[in-house]
Amino acid sequence: MSEAPSTVVAAGILRSNGRILICQRRASQDHALKWEFPGGKLEPGESPAEALVRELREELGIEAGPPVELTRYTFSYPGKKAILLVFLEVGGWDGAIVNHIFERMEWVTSLELAGYDFLEGDVDFLRWLNGQG
Repeated sequence: MSEAPSTVVAAGILRSNGRILICQRRASQDHALKWEFPGGKLEPGESPAEALVRELREELGIEAGPPVELTRYTFSYPGKKAILLVFLEVGGWDGAIVNHIFERMEWVTSLELAGYDFLEGDVDFLRWLNGQG
């Protein structure tokens, strides 16, 4: 029996005018210049939704409404322990989005997502998302 992932990552799906917010990691980070959804690792005692609200405050300067889980799965990068990725839809937020940590941010349609070099861990989610219509 395999161990449960010790690291859980919450990723936020923010939509506006038919587009989804994607963010590019900085060149100095692991997985340099890969695209991802805003979010991050859970801190002790946090639920994925609580972690996402905190991360969006830190990364984008917004106060997110209660996120709703879309899907989750376990992913392992080569040579690393498995992580649990939890993708949550953010229904709304207060405040203007400000880029505090990313190289770049873009609003794209779901069909345009395939043209970006995403983190390997997000690829299954992109397939799932485009299968949703």
